[in-house]
Amino acid sequence: MKVSSASLPAVNASSRQAELDHIQTNNLKANLNKYAEIVFVDNKRRRKLEIQPTPPLPNINRVTVIKILGVTFTNSLSVAEHTHRIISSCAQALYALRVLRAHGMDDSSLQTIYRSVIISKLTYASSAWWGFTSATDRQRLEAFIRRSHRSRFVPPDLPAFADICLSADKKLFSAVIRDSDHMLHKLLPPLSTASQSYNLRERKHNYSLPLRTGRLSAHNFIQRMLYLDVY
Repeated sequence: MKVSSASLPAVNASSRQAELDHIQTNNLKANLNKYAEIVFVDNKRRRKLEIQPTPPLPNINRVTVIKILGVTFTNSLSVAEHTHRIISSCAQALYALRVLRAHGMDDSSLQTIYRSVIISKLTYASSAWWGFTSATDRQRLEAFIRRSHRSRFVPPDLPAFADICLSADKKLFSAVIRDSDHMLHKLLPPLSTASQSYNLRERKHNYSLPLRTGRLSAHNFIQRMLYLDVY
């Protein structure tokens, strides 16, 4: 099944139907029952703006929670539900590890499985959602790993979860910078004027720093990494 998606800023909300028509034109047949519309609203803006939502599209269900490629977001850009789901899924996997221990598997093997299965689940697509986690979300993730420590499932050399996510961010960002054909490379801003005119000390990158216009832009992957340790 081919899945299509489109995202529109608020100023272009009037073109929603045209975007939908375009998607249907490029697919053989569109099942509108499988379509959903979500309106993202930043509820944490310092200046509360009165926003009147646009009317829903005909025959399209408007939702407040959406799952995109395995990552769950709410319309307020919260990933609390995503962290809840992955922790619940990993808690079920812990039961399987206990069964393996009951059948005689040693701690070293269990820790290898924990790293390859549970840590992989927890960090899946972390670069997309880690920036939107709240302090509560991060505490819940760390608390889950602490509980696993007590069961001796966690490898002794496992870094803190925040460090694991940061390492994944840096690895991805490095790949984006190096490879001009990377699908995220086109999202990078232009090189800074200073880097092209002067021989400056080595920095993490030579791209210009975009303006922070809101929580969405400040916490998305590209902008987070552009500002990380840049000075």
